[in-house]
Amino acid sequence: MEFKDYYKILGLDKSAGQDDIKKAFRKLARRYHPDVNPGDKAAVEKFKEINEAYEVLSDPEKREKYDRFGAQWQQYAQAGGRPEDFRWEQWRARPGTRYEYRTITPEELREMFGGAGGFSDFFETLFGGMGRGPEAFTGSEYAYQPRPRRGRDIEHTLRITLEEAFHGTTRVLEWETGRKIEAKIPKGVNTGSRVRLKGQGEPGVFGGEPGDLFLRIEVAPHPRFEREGDNLRVKVPVDFFTLLLGGKIEVAGLDRTVKMEIPPETPNGKVFRLKGLGMPRLKDLSQRGDLLVEVNAVLPGHLKPEEKELVEKWRKMR
Repeated sequence: MEFKDYYKILGLDKSAGQDDIKKAFRKLARRYHPDVNPGDKAAVEKFKEINEAYEVLSDPEKREKYDRFGAQWQQYAQAGGRPEDFRWEQWRARPGTRYEYRTITPEELREMFGGAGGFSDFFETLFGGMGRGPEAFTGSEYAYQPRPRRGRDIEHTLRITLEEAFHGTTRVLEWETGRKIEAKIPKGVNTGSRVRLKGQGEPGVFGGEPGDLFLRIEVAPHPRFEREGDNLRVKVPVDFFTLLLGGKIEVAGLDRTVKMEIPPETPNGKVFRLKGLGMPRLKDLSQRGDLLVEVNAVLPGHLKPEEKELVEKWRKMR
């Protein structure tokens, strides 16, 4: 029977802590998961091996037993002993241990392990034979029942336009494996908003539920509007005479154009607040922020001689 070096399988030293074990497992599981390697039997076997190693090393009781066995096996091998002569019976699991067993069908076993058999004979000898030797284990009558584990959550940054944040949008995300997800982005999202896609993270292990995918939103800068929370700020050029004498101007928002009254003698840089013309409020889409309109004076150019005379006369009057 082949000795399984679980530490080597996960690329760890024997002094590795639980956090190191978990990190190593997640990294390798992502790499060899059957969903990432469709049709690759070698990846499936590697994935099984990784899960078996983690099943042992992540459990303090099983890890302690495995470490004791490993020390004895090393001494035996160094002394020139043959694997078939090793006293395996002293290590076989006994009835009454805390491990849980149940009868399962071959179909369930294939589904549990991605189309291949269960844990190795080595594992069954140490932890799962219920007193039976590995030679009697068929892989379809009894199997160790591992603990389901939830898949890891994934976070992905998604860059959208201000118009998409205003109206809401749908994006199709595609992985290198060809997997596609349609993600709906709600109205009112801002840079830093997180959109949760339930069950779209990494697959669970041993029947555990999948993790979630979180989209961290990044709204791209806009050439006209600056966003201030749910408010929008825009700079609008206004001719000198309208600011001086008053009048009406047109202001284009994100969804419509409105007319705005300019009072006489409006100073350059004054900000007008147009209620309800800003961004939709993410937590209450029936409400919107405001549009802040900053007027910027546009002075007349290319003055004719008579215009300059009038301006000069006006200056003397002031």
